[in-house]
Amino acid sequence: MAVPKRRTSKSKQRMRRGANRWHAPKLQTCSECGSRVPGHIACPSCGNYGGRQVLEVDSL
Repeated sequence: MAVPKRRTSKSKQRMRRGANRWHAPKLQTCSECGSRVPGHIACPSCGNYGGRQVLEVDSL
């Protein structure tokens, strides 16, 4: 098994761990109703995905 020759510096450790920080979820706009929806998910308000109706949503 490989063993590191030098100790990893604090700056290198922090740069590597900086990539794991929290990011806000990226939301897309529904093409039918205009509500904000996560990508690759059918719109919960109108039931459309990819330009077609995939869910039947009861209107309140």
